[in-house]
Amino acid sequence: MGLLEFSKLPVNTLVGADWQTFKAVTSGQHIAPEKRTKYLLTKAVCRLLSVCVPLQERKYRKLLAESKPAHDPLFILGHWRSGTTFLHNIFAQDKHFGYTTTYQTVFPHYVMALQGFFKPTMGWLMPDHRPTDNMELAPDLPQEEEFAINNACPINYYNFWFFPEKMQEYADRYLTFSKITPQEEALFKQEFDKLVRISLWNTGGTQYLSKNPPHTGRVKALTELYPNAKFVYLIRNPYTVFESTRNFFLNTIKPLELHSISQEEMEQNILHIYMDLYHAYQKQKRFIPEGNLFEVRFEDIEQDALGMTARIYHDLSLPGWEEARPAIEKYIGGKKGYKKNKYAYDPRTVSLVNEHWGEVLDAWSYPRL
Repeated sequence: MGLLEFSKLPVNTLVGADWQTFKAVTSGQHIAPEKRTKYLLTKAVCRLLSVCVPLQERKYRKLLAESKPAHDPLFILGHWRSGTTFLHNIFAQDKHFGYTTTYQTVFPHYVMALQGFFKPTMGWLMPDHRPTDNMELAPDLPQEEEFAINNACPINYYNFWFFPEKMQEYADRYLTFSKITPQEEALFKQEFDKLVRISLWNTGGTQYLSKNPPHTGRVKALTELYPNAKFVYLIRNPYTVFESTRNFFLNTIKPLELHSISQEEMEQNILHIYMDLYHAYQKQKRFIPEGNLFEVRFEDIEQDALGMTARIYHDLSLPGWEEARPAIEKYIGGKKGYKKNKYAYDPRTVSLVNEHWGEVLDAWSYPRL
């Protein structure tokens, strides 16, 4: 078990940001009095580490700036708590895929330089399981890249983790890109493509494997950046997603906040942004070339993970299934005894989901409770 617990983190994840990004994210923001010590400590550590950022920048320009990956990425899409982590871990068993590691998400500027110093310390300090669902955590395991983008670029939906009262504003600008400026979108594409190249260099892959729920609302921008990218879209029982997302916000995000909102406001944000993301995806998926999209219910993956994975490889014409199958089969077999959180849906949850997400229940044939 790591030395620190999520609920007792003395800093938030902005410690790994470059100084310009830290200032852009926090400038003019409201910091709650009880969060000021955490903010100041995060700021001090970030400022100290930022003097080392040029070390990676010089190495990146020399080795990767002019390179081009052999394949466009594979993107795993879906709302948070929809099973994207499980599918991400399955595909990560295929060694031809490269991905963003958990270490890289916190310290994206210290991968090509100083990783040997910072990573052991991170492994010693960090919790070894996620508090929400008991999934394993370790510095080298695959992780969603939005955390890394958050520390490399202010154009990021996860700014709401620190300033939750602006969740809807950040969603409109940086989740669905409905109110993003051309300059902001160009900066996002630049920093994301840079992250992809560094991730492949770090893990030795030839095709980038992305698991990032916010990308679900950015499909058009991603296809502009990677015209032949492949996409897997997951949907999961909305009642479970609501309960699990609320649990995630209460257990994982709370320690990172620099001020707080009420649980009722947080629930309303979850309800509204779920539909914003769903509609953005439905509108933008037409930009994905024919044959490059696979849509699936998470419950079908649970029932036959190996068979469904084989279908995804086949239908998306992904290379390397036969070579990767033994490792994938071993991973799936090792998870058969894994105990997921079980949710007892109270009447209020059922009412909220039926009222706000009934369209999704009906479209994906989930019976209403």
